[in-house]
Amino acid sequence: MQSTDLLLGPPPLDLLSTASLFLDFDGTLVELINRPDQVRADADLRNLLLRLSDALPDRVAIVSGRSIEQLDLMLGEAAHHLALAGSHGAEFRVEGEAAEVAIPLALPQITAAMDAFAATRPGVLVERKTLGAGLHYRAAPEHEADALALARALAREHGLYLQPGKMMAEVRADGDKGRAVVRLVQGAAMAGTTPLVFGDDVTDEAGFGAAAHLGGAGVLVGDPRETQATYALPDVAAVRRWLAQAVERLS
Repeated sequence: MQSTDLLLGPPPLDLLSTASLFLDFDGTLVELINRPDQVRADADLRNLLLRLSDALPDRVAIVSGRSIEQLDLMLGEAAHHLALAGSHGAEFRVEGEAAEVAIPLALPQITAAMDAFAATRPGVLVERKTLGAGLHYRAAPEHEADALALARALAREHGLYLQPGKMMAEVRADGDKGRAVVRLVQGAAMAGTTPLVFGDDVTDEAGFGAAAHLGGAGVLVGDPRETQATYALPDVAAVRRWLAQAVERLS
């Protein structure tokens, strides 16, 4: 991993000639908020993604912990012009074709347990996803330890994966962003390209590692920390500026 003492710079635009772009959503393209269910891509972002997909046909993907259903809702028409890897790489839709997924049988019990937990802890929210469920405690950080303990117990009981994130804990089907990047790069549309993976969370580290293994690079968004990324951008606004510059470079 890179040292936290090493200040990483932005990715050079020269990489675009051979790159495929893999973009996290929350914390990378949109700001993190206390109510994740209220997040929407604004008109400027939707337009930027449409322009980017025109400039890099079939070489732009969203790789997110969100389900594909959620990404469709939040991105609108732009979602149908991008490759999507949802649920941390457990769901895929490429060129309009969605891969079949197996929904965990225990998901109703897991969601019910999380609902009961949140009902007695103001500020804790339950996020329902296609292949899992998460507890968000950004607005109630005092419940972090109990939320993590519940999620850990539910994952162990039902043989599912525990995914900690920024002020949240998720229980979900197996999958990670590294495998998602590898699968998409091996597809016909992105074959021969070098992946450039943008993300802000520890869940994006697998994607950074996969990108490096494939000759590409990771781009850490946000505060410096130990990371497998080669480059960094300070915040969501900087990511959007870089993508806008990419469109201009490719036009």
